[in-house]
Parts: sequence; structure tokens; C-alpha cells
Amino acid sequence: MSLRIIIVLAVLTGVTGSPSGTTSPAADAADATAHPNSVVEETEISGWQKVSVEEDVMATGELNPDHYPAQRAAKVVQHYLNTQYGSPFRLFGLHRVHSGTAEDAADSGRKYQLEISVQEIINNTTEKCSAEVLFPGAGEQRSSQVQVSCEELLKISTKAQEEALFQKYQMNQSLLSAQNLPDSYGHIEPENQPLWHLGIVASSFVMLNESTENTLYNMAQVASIAQLATDNQQLKFDCRVLLHEMVSQEIIHWKLLFTWSPADGVKVLQMEKLPHCHDCKVPPNTN
Repeated sequence: MSLRIIIVLAVLTGVTGSPSGTTSPAADAADATAHPNSVVEETEISGWQKVSVEEDVMATGELNPDHYPAQRAAKVVQHYLNTQYGSPFRLFGLHRVHSGTAEDAADSGRKYQLEISVQEIINNTTEKCSAEVLFPGAGEQRSSQVQVSCEELLKISTKAQEEALFQKYQMNQSLLSAQNLPDSYGHIEPENQPLWHLGIVASSFVMLNESTENTLYNMAQVASIAQLATDNQQLKFDCRVLLHEMVSQEIIHWKLLFTWSPADGVKVLQMEKLPHCHDCKVPPNTN
């Protein structure tokens, strides 16, 4: 028996002002009668798009690339790439799902095989990649396992930019801080863009850890971020982020403690889910 959930919502998933690409099925695929687990998703870094989701739990075999199960697994790949390779100058987003299959993997969970296009958002470069996502079985306390091949995207070097930013932040006479990235008008000051990007990368650690076959997470806002004093070769940040869980429509508040350096990337030291945020709102699109 299928469980059908219909959602119409607005999504903010990345860097204001730079498109991440879209996953846009043909108009006739938006018809809910076409398939019981359809998803019509247009994810745009610069703002909000309406999303309609109809979910059929535990789809198996060949998947419609525009439908919810394939899109959900592909989104996990995006979070994984950000945790491994993300930086203030390198962010990854899902551009398109080309094909996918799902199967039960013995007692270890369910395995998704995907062909997707991934975009490195800041440099606006896209590559077709192969990926495998293994969601843990019921009751297993571990995050999803991901393998992905995106060789050309990972060749993009941002080390020079990262080193310059790292030295700038280290030499500042006062510790950095910012709030509401983006603000209630969807705006981010240019000098705060690197902090916003760091918040996105750090939040991917939470979204990767929390993602299941029944969730679909997007970054909504860095509510606050503050640089902490440190005497080693790492910059340390205390950060509060708002995540949008699209299936439940919840805005979830997390507290993160993380470090960043060009040599070691972003490392999340602590993750804490905070009490439900009744007044939290995702900033509107200003385009």
C-alpha cells in the first residue's frame, strides 16, 4: 500500500545570486495521475521555487528520475560532497537526476544506484556523476553511506582563494560574527558570503547524518555564526542553522561547533538539535 503525501512549499537551498541548476520534469510529468510517487522539484540557489511532492514509500527497481525517491537519494550525494570537499569557495548542488534504481541490500538497508549531474555552484561547473547511496536498515544508528565519482569537479582548485581568506580572518583585529544569512529580505552582504558558505558546508554534516528514505533536507538560513578564539591553525566557529525538512514541513534549529582551514577543510566538532523553533521563518525570495 502506498503512502501519498502532497506538499506545496517554498525552498531555499544555497547561495543567493548564483543559480544551482534545476531538476525540471516535463509538464505532463507534473500530473499526479502519471505515477504514484511523483516529485516536481525546481531547486534554485538564488531563491524559492514551488515544490510538489507525492511520495510512494520504498519504491524498488528502476526509478523515475523526477520522482521523490530518486531525488531524495541524490540529495544525500550533494550533502556528502559538501562534507568531503566543500569550502567557502566550493559548494556542490544537485543539478539533475538522469536515472536510478533501488533495491533491498540484505540486512544492511536499501541501496540506490544513480546517474546524476552535480554542479559546483560558485564556479558554475557541472559534471555527470555516478553515485551509490546505502540507507541504513530500520533501527541502525548510522548515517547513509555514499560513494560517488565526480573526478572533473574535484579537480577545480580554490586553494589560493581559501588561503587568502584564511589569512584575512586570522589577521582581523576582532572576531567575526553575523546573523540572519540571508536576512528577512533574502539579502546577504558580500563580506558575509564566505560565512554563509561555511554554514552551508557545516549544515551538510547534519543533513547527511539525519537523512533517511523518508526525509528531504535543504539549508534554510544561518541564524547566527560567530568566530571563536583559538591558538591553533584552525578557525573555529559557533553556528546556529535552520534546516527545512520538506516532507514534514518542519524548520529545524541546530547548533554546530566547527573548524575550518584550507588544509583540513570543514570539521564539525559538535552537533546539537535545539528545541522546536516556533517563530523561525525562511527568508523570502527577492528576485
